[in-house]
Amino acid sequence: MSPAIVLPPEQTKRENEQAFMYEKGVKNLYDTGIQHVPSKYILPTNERPFSSSSSFANRTSSENQIQIPVIDFAQLQGPNRAKVLRSLAHACEKFGFFQLVNHGIDEKVIAQMVDVSRRFFEMPLAEREKYMSADTKAPVRYGTSFNQNNDGVFCWRDFLKLVSHPLPEVLHHWPSSPQDFRRSGVTYAKETRKLFLKLVEAVLESLGLQTDDVKTEDFENGSQLMVVNCYPPCPEPDLTLGMPPHSDYGLLTLLLQDEVKGLQILHQDNWVTVLPVPGSFVVNVGDHLEIFSNGRYKSVLHRVLVNSNKNRISVASLHSFPFTTTVRPAAQLVNDANPQRYKDTDFATFLRYISSCDSKRKNFLESQKILT
Repeated sequence: MSPAIVLPPEQTKRENEQAFMYEKGVKNLYDTGIQHVPSKYILPTNERPFSSSSSFANRTSSENQIQIPVIDFAQLQGPNRAKVLRSLAHACEKFGFFQLVNHGIDEKVIAQMVDVSRRFFEMPLAEREKYMSADTKAPVRYGTSFNQNNDGVFCWRDFLKLVSHPLPEVLHHWPSSPQDFRRSGVTYAKETRKLFLKLVEAVLESLGLQTDDVKTEDFENGSQLMVVNCYPPCPEPDLTLGMPPHSDYGLLTLLLQDEVKGLQILHQDNWVTVLPVPGSFVVNVGDHLEIFSNGRYKSVLHRVLVNSNKNRISVASLHSFPFTTTVRPAAQLVNDANPQRYKDTDFATFLRYISSCDSKRKNFLESQKILT
């Protein structure tokens, strides 16, 4: 047996100090005035955002931009509903993403949510780290990277995750600072939840399903998780990512972006940047909706770029079935010509997966496919 390698005490101490610093997040690193990206955040060459090497999943250009389909929510409520439903189906099938405009949520509610989110990350680290936790089931969790328990290379992102339903059971866990955080967050969570319920009704209709075909309480009592993301300026943005290629686990995600671009989707084998549209939501199909639609609607890979001079804030509201519900293809969408394509699954299965496996790309969804 080979003898154990013993590191010099000073090297061990230095490595422990670095690991401790990384766990504190990239906002803390940025605040120290670093000039270079630490090695912990440097991606292999072929995984970097502007790599010209090999696989399609890395081909990108700073000039690749896309106008994803636009769904006018107000038109869904009027005489043009059938036409808009066809556009919605096309967006979910071909892009997995769309911009939602005229959604009815007051501009002030949106502006306050972005503002209070920005101020949360501007608070001293001592205040933010009160909410740090490695427990993926915690009702409130402040953390860094994508899945910091498993990530070999960290991402240039800090986050605050907030379980948002049912609010009376979780609100006392939410941050009490800034002083208006809970008030602004509750208003925003309630408004996005109402919007989701109306939107998912349209999604069901676009699939040819009626409310009688499904258990509506599974949507009305469904889970809601808000994720507030902070992407500080990065001294070497070509070496890292804000978030790696991944898909979302739920039914629909409603993403609120500030004016700083960074979101990219994989479309026709190329990474393309989704330009922010003021006042709109970027909505994307999640893994659960791909399963529920039996593969008709697509949960699409997306990632986040960072930049060297602007802080970026986004707020993602992820909506799905209740945590205890079994997710399976809708019975009306399964037949001899279109057999069941996915295994039955639930949220507990997803949590077990991400605690033990690499949850990037579409690995979880791929693990649920029925091989034919």
